Amino acid sequence: MGGSYMEYRLGNPQNTIDIIKKHQFVFQKKFGQNFLIDTRVLDKIISAAQITGEDMVLEIGPGIGTMTQYLAESARCVAAVEIDENLIPILEETLRGYENIHIINGDILKIDMNQLVGRYNGGRPVKVVANLPYYITTPIIMGLLESGIPVDNITVMVQKEVASRMQAGPGSKDYGALSLAVQYYAKPYLVANVPPNCFLPRPKVGSAVIRLTRYSQPPVKVQDPKLMFQIIRASFNQRRKTLQNGLNNSPELSFSKGQIAGAIERLGLPAAVRGEALDLGQFARLADIFLDK
Repeated sequence: MGGSYMEYRLGNPQNTIDIIKKHQFVFQKKFGQNFLIDTRVLDKIISAAQITGEDMVLEIGPGIGTMTQYLAESARCVAAVEIDENLIPILEETLRGYENIHIINGDILKIDMNQLVGRYNGGRPVKVVANLPYYITTPIIMGLLESGIPVDNITVMVQKEVASRMQAGPGSKDYGALSLAVQYYAKPYLVANVPPNCFLPRPKVGSAVIRLTRYSQPPVKVQDPKLMFQIIRASFNQRRKTLQNGLNNSPELSFSKGQIAGAIERLGLPAAVRGEALDLGQFARLADIFLDK
């Protein structure tokens, strides 16, 4: 890295403000744009993602390239996917001088990620880093986990309550379908809480960085994961209802009242149990019991 780019370090808030002014950039509500302006948080993300010089990083939502600069200095290469075409000329400016960055203008939910990983990393597992717009966090993370693309870990900035949900266990108010879906595929670890003043513009809510380390094998065995997730969704759709009523009312499931009652009994649980009392292993066994019938 030549010294001439160092004054361009976007971790310095003034540089971020200067770039935004220079390009007369307008924040788009629809893309949920909040740029990180705290170097300590950037350092924490880089170390949590455990990036080495061998790694390809897929960055989702690089914004003006603040984190991308840090990633490029640690990784072998970075593919940065940005949906907002107004940011592309800014990225080309802030990231010039880095040979190992590929800027891609596109929607991560529509891009063929397997092709991307094949092209830049020979199909080997990538590390994903993202500062995600909060309204789209869940579909992006679930898309990454479910798509079967080779991922080593995902280190993301999310709304604080979403981070709490991802790592919650049975019985807590944050526990739900998202907790179980994430924990089936990955081991969550809370890296840091990040207050609103670390961003420009300041979001209204607190944020958190969470790392999801992909399991090579899911922690529970289940004959039909799709059925298990239908059961999980049904049991949390109507949170205050019993598990039995939740499963009975689900349009996705076609078991009779008697079958449902029998399955819960075979699992050794009381008839009035609620879905939020069951852990991942119990949901897996419940799905298997229904298949045994």
